[in-house]
Order: sequence, then C-alpha cells, then structure tokens
Amino acid sequence: MHNITDRDVIYEDNHLIAINKRAGDIVQVDDTGDKSLEDMVKEYLKYKYNKPNEAFLGVIHRLDRPVSGLIVFAKTSKALERMNKLFKDRQVKKTYLAVVRQRPQEPTGKLINWLVRNREKMVTKAFNKEVKESSYAELDYALIGELNGFHLLKVEPLTGRTHQIRVQLSTMGCPIVGDNKYGYPRGSSKGSICLHSRSLTFVHPIKKETITLKAPLQHDGFWEKFSKFND
Repeated sequence: MHNITDRDVIYEDNHLIAINKRAGDIVQVDDTGDKSLEDMVKEYLKYKYNKPNEAFLGVIHRLDRPVSGLIVFAKTSKALERMNKLFKDRQVKKTYLAVVRQRPQEPTGKLINWLVRNREKMVTKAFNKEVKESSYAELDYALIGELNGFHLLKVEPLTGRTHQIRVQLSTMGCPIVGDNKYGYPRGSSKGSICLHSRSLTFVHPIKKETITLKAPLQHDGFWEKFSKFND
C-alpha cells in the first residue's frame, strides 16, 4: 500500500486539501479493512506539519474505489460544514472524463434517469421514469475524442448519486471501459475503470473566491494517450 506524497496533492491551504486519487484506493474504511485515503491524508498532514496528535480531516464527497481523480477534503470543521452545503445545494461544478468503446448515438446530450440502489448487491439500477424509492439523476455528456476504437467523453453530473455516471452511461449503451459491474464485458486486472474525476469549480468556503481544481490524468499506459483531447 502506498502513502500520500507531495505529488498526489493538487491543492492545499489552511482549510482544504485536494488529492489526485489513484484508482483502487478507498476513500473511507470499509469491510475490506484496507487502508483508506482518508487515513493516508491524515498521516501526510500529521508528518508534514509535525502534529503530535491526529490531524482533523473531513470527508466532503466520495469517489468509487475503481475511479481515479480529484477529491477534496476539509482541514477545518468550518470548511467541512460549508463545503457540505455547497455540494448539497449543487453549487459545485463537477467534470469527469470517461472512456467507452461504444460511440454514443449523439455526440452531446443530457441523460435523465431515476436510480434505485440495491445495498445488498452494491449496484444501482436506472429507470426512465420515477419508481418507488428512486432518486432523480441528471448529467450532461460530450464526445471529445476518439482513439483506436475508444471514445473519450466529458461528463458533467448535475446530481451526485451513487454510481450515477457508471449506470447512466451503461443504460445509454456506453458502459465505461473496465466496468464489468455495469455491462463492460471484462474487468481490469488493476481493479480500475476508465472514469476520472477531472475538475471541480466552486466558491472557496472561507476566501469566497471561485476556484477551479484539476487532476492530471493517471500515468498508467492508457490514460495519458487521451491527454491531447482535454485542456
């Protein structure tokens, strides 16, 4: 298991720290008992600032284990409270990059579904109309590149549902490469899927200025081939 280093840190001030999460890391401790990203960042802060006790760290949002990219943590309780409100009020613009094999029928579009989470099987199902215990889900997508039979999509979710991008793209007929949970024919040997949290834009909870944070693509022999398609 690796540790967080300065190279993993995209942004840090007194209130927030943003990490470029590696695919395969869990954000918070789960049943596997594997070391979490939350704990790794706490250790990083403790040693960086020579803190005698554990550093405060607040989990604001999450990324699925096989997903890479930008994730922001709060370093103070005030920042945590205000960032939670920004996410809840949909005041955070989120951009993801996804690689699919199947070209979308339309190069750009909006997907609207109602999602039902099966907590026992840990999967989400999408419906085209509201059903019992469903949650509204909306995203915009755009085809921004093609390479060797793979298609790169920019995805902007307007809601933040569990597995939302994965199940909505799959329902459209474009499962994410490596995501055998949602219809891609085979999984990745690295336990990753080709979904990357690319950027977040929001008003800083303390400084009150708009900031945009971006996570570079993973250098894994695949993702960097698509770097020419995005700024």
